[in-house]
Amino acid sequence: MDTFTLILCVLAAVVLSSFLSRFLPKISTPLVQIALGVLATYLPFFPDTELDPELFMVLFIAPLLYLEAHEIDKSALFKSLKISLSLAIGLAIATMVAVGFTVHTFWPAIPLAAAFALGAALGPTDAVAVSSLGKEAALTQRQLSVLKGESLFNDASGIVGFQFSILAAVTGVFSFGEAAGEFVVSFIGGTLFGLAVGLVVNWLFETIRSLGWETTTTRILMELFLPFLLYLAAEDIAHVSGILAVVACGLLIRFDHTGIGPNVARTNIVSSSVWAVLSFSLNGAVFILLGMLLPDAMSRSWEDPGVSNPMLISVILLVALVVIAMRFLWVAAVLRVTKDQRTGRRRRMTPERWRSAAVMTFGGPKGTITLSLMLTIPFFTAAGDLFPMRDELIFIASGVIIVTLLLANFLLPLIAPNRGTEDSHEITEITIDVLRRTVEELTQRITPENRRAVLMVIDSYTKRITRLKQRIGGVDPHGFEQLQIDALYWEKDFIKERLATLRAQPSPDDHERDLGIEACERMLDQIMDTLRHAADHDSSGHAVSQIRGRVRALQRRTQALTRRVISKIQRTTPLLSEDEVTERVRALQVEAIEHVINRLYDEIRGTRYSTEHCSLLLLDYRRAEATLRARPNVDAGAAAFTMADDVKRESYGIEMGIIQDMFEAGDITRAQARALRRNVYVMSVDADASL
Repeated sequence: MDTFTLILCVLAAVVLSSFLSRFLPKISTPLVQIALGVLATYLPFFPDTELDPELFMVLFIAPLLYLEAHEIDKSALFKSLKISLSLAIGLAIATMVAVGFTVHTFWPAIPLAAAFALGAALGPTDAVAVSSLGKEAALTQRQLSVLKGESLFNDASGIVGFQFSILAAVTGVFSFGEAAGEFVVSFIGGTLFGLAVGLVVNWLFETIRSLGWETTTTRILMELFLPFLLYLAAEDIAHVSGILAVVACGLLIRFDHTGIGPNVARTNIVSSSVWAVLSFSLNGAVFILLGMLLPDAMSRSWEDPGVSNPMLISVILLVALVVIAMRFLWVAAVLRVTKDQRTGRRRRMTPERWRSAAVMTFGGPKGTITLSLMLTIPFFTAAGDLFPMRDELIFIASGVIIVTLLLANFLLPLIAPNRGTEDSHEITEITIDVLRRTVEELTQRITPENRRAVLMVIDSYTKRITRLKQRIGGVDPHGFEQLQIDALYWEKDFIKERLATLRAQPSPDDHERDLGIEACERMLDQIMDTLRHAADHDSSGHAVSQIRGRVRALQRRTQALTRRVISKIQRTTPLLSEDEVTERVRALQVEAIEHVINRLYDEIRGTRYSTEHCSLLLLDYRRAEATLRARPNVDAGAAAFTMADDVKRESYGIEMGIIQDMFEAGDITRAQARALRRNVYVMSVDADASL
């Protein structure tokens, strides 16, 4: 019952942190969760918390690292892989040595091997904290790739270094050759094991999908169990690094990027939603537990009368300084010796590059892995004596965790202010570009048979483009206004040609000829009147609303014009029926609108007008055409709707192809491509619904 109460309290604290973070924008969510964890330990009904490090690694770290590896930008990661591995291995070992000698020298009561264990535990950065840094500060894609890559790979070096340091402290014996061999086996073996499992899992999931056996429930359950089973198999069966096996498998998994269609899209959407909830819950639980463990871990040393509290604070500040200084110098040195990818030459350290070094320094806070390792320190040595300074070592590690998290929260946003709005603006512009290209591709596929269905789909894309343009303030009213005026001139030219044809060619039916001439003259009067109004309002900036009002209410204006010229009809053409003339005007308007619609499709393929403007005006003219057609053919409409469903599904395939082409061309990043694909999945879920 205590375990169940603990789970409920942790989940309640996670939910509460999501609300509190909205009202504390300057404080990162991990810090809020740590504070809630500390407060929870003082509640009377809260059960005592003891963390089993092995359970912590498999229950929290394994799935979080799998998800992080799966969603990371692979191309950016491989470009910065050398830097990430340098930090994950080289810096971790250097930090272990520097912290070990510093702590032992400053406080000789701490044995050198135990001090090395502290340094090894402080080597890994917190992957969970790193993943949230992009929300708190404006890190570049390269900086994020380096930090995330480091957090994915440095656990192995930190864990192996810690284990051998503890072994030396407990037994008094240390073998460098054995330690190096163990590290190589753990690192390379874990990577190869994860890659092998990833290949098998990709084949398995894609085979199940191709056979039609995949369901949303089975797919999500299999995917959720994967990191847990993989970690346990690597650690207990293969005896290699479970962390690296999970990371390697996550990097290789790709089955959720294959296939298109409503069922696949729906499954991917549900999977993403489940992982999003699970990720936030696990992330929050990690920091809540960290907050719960800190008071007990630090209180024993703080309340010990035989330990100087000022000495504890001094050692924490000293170790934090050593860790930060080592990291800053290492990052700066790596940036200095790394060659430019374009020129192949080393670059000088400019102020901007020094700032980048500072960003990656404070962007590597310590966290739960550090504390979980420290809590595995045994209570006794091999000789049966108490492990020297165990509580003090845990206290120092806890203090450094707090210091690095505070620095990441408050200094990082000052060095790299958040640019979330710019990122949102950028992805919106990319989305508009994808939709525009999709519309252009659809216009190339119009045939007489599918014309109406394709128009329906293009109308839906036009609405999406318009909404996105309005969101970023990217609508160009002047360019759209010019296109509307040009469209009126197209109508005018069409009517004039029709009028000239009627007047030049004698007709055996004079009545029909007179009806056509009268309808053309009325249409010309109406168009010229609208153009004059547009010219009058152009200087005052109201032409756009005037013209759009004319297009959207074309039928209403026709009726008003008809009533205004009734007397003229009766005087000049007494043999023509008013109803006949009105019907002929309506039919002529439909023909003129169809002419403009065809012209707009031609212009979409060209470069004279904006694709968004052409699409938006197409939507207006389509509405006017629908209004003028009083009695549409029901059977034809149903057939068009059915065909539109097929065109809609085809358009999603076009979107996916365009996104892939843009990614392969380097126009967008992998993260942006993933976000765009997710949008397509969301839209394709509606593919079975009626337009």
